[in-house]
Amino acid sequence: MGRDKFENEELIRWGFPEDVWFHVDNLSSAHVYLRPKQLSHSVSYDSIPEDVLEECCQLVKQNSIEGCKLGQVQVVWTPWANLKKTRGMDVGQVGFHDDRQVRRRRVERNREIAKRLMKAKIEKNDVNFADLRLARDRHERRKINEAKLAQKREDERARADAIQRQQEREYVDLMRPELMTSNRESQMSAQEYEDNFM
Repeated sequence: MGRDKFENEELIRWGFPEDVWFHVDNLSSAHVYLRPKQLSHSVSYDSIPEDVLEECCQLVKQNSIEGCKLGQVQVVWTPWANLKKTRGMDVGQVGFHDDRQVRRRRVERNREIAKRLMKAKIEKNDVNFADLRLARDRHERRKINEAKLAQKREDERARADAIQRQQEREYVDLMRPELMTSNRESQMSAQEYEDNFM
């Protein structure tokens, strides 16, 4: 959560692709980011559990100068990648690339949830959001490269197995000249050869 419009600006710039951004609609408020613990991309902004969604909405409402005084506000949320920042915008102000990806909800004051969240609040000073994002990106690239390498090894193993199966079907090893003999080289008569065969 951004403490002020300048920290909100840093969060806008250095958010994670899997982040979900929350804000009070049409009022000044903190920018709240929901970030999955694992970088799994499995949590979409449409599949946020109801209790987590309510907590994020209450947190945004509680940290809005005007919104915290109102009984009910509208909260918006969208994926971080949907946030759009253009040159003419004020510090901390954003728009959206695609309004269809924006979700809205009317939120009434819930003092119990707001009080619990404020007690659990941990403030970190001097957070370098750029370093966090770069570390996240390095981790993601490493995971992607490891997956590509594992896939390459699996493909090579499958290719080697396919070649071996193909050779077994074609009896390539049976037709090597050093393993072949001719009847001419044999010192036996045809009758002796047939008797010896069985």
